[in-house]
Amino acid sequence: MSRPKIAVPLGLLGFLIYIVGVMNLADLMVDRHWALQVPFFLVAGTLWAWPAHRLILWAGHKA
Repeated sequence: MSRPKIAVPLGLLGFLIYIVGVMNLADLMVDRHWALQVPFFLVAGTLWAWPAHRLILWAGHKA
């Protein structure tokens, strides 16, 4: 099986799990002060990019 065929479902599943986790944590942040919410959402909104980047590099690797 080729790497892209593995990476696509793995990436979609990982992103779905990440979204569900962040949404659950975001429920805890609703009543917090805005100064705590802003860093949380900045980090949560960009943290997914690192593993996605690694997965894309792995999928594009020529073996």
